Amino acid sequence: MKKYGAYGLVEVKGESNAVIVVDRMLKTAEVEYVTQDTKCGGHALVFVGGSVSAVTAAVDEVKNNAPCKIEHTAVISNPSQEMVDIVEMFKNR
Repeated sequence: MKKYGAYGLVEVKGESNAVIVVDRMLKTAEVEYVTQDTKCGGHALVFVGGSVSAVTAAVDEVKNNAPCKIEHTAVISNPSQEMVDIVEMFKNR
């Protein structure tokens, strides 16, 4: 389990849109793809990790220059152990 300074979360509709969003974020900043979770209704929640500044830049890029409709975004800096556990749970599904 790797410790990140921040997690970036982006929710979109559709798996193909999730791939496009991840690609854009990885090309924008020094972030790593962590995991993805699909919710009911075809919503995909993508997690990336990295430094606070890199994650913020990556999330801001897809929010401000959206390659598709973005439902929600968030940057969680200095994630608590409970947040890390939640992300690990998503990874292990």
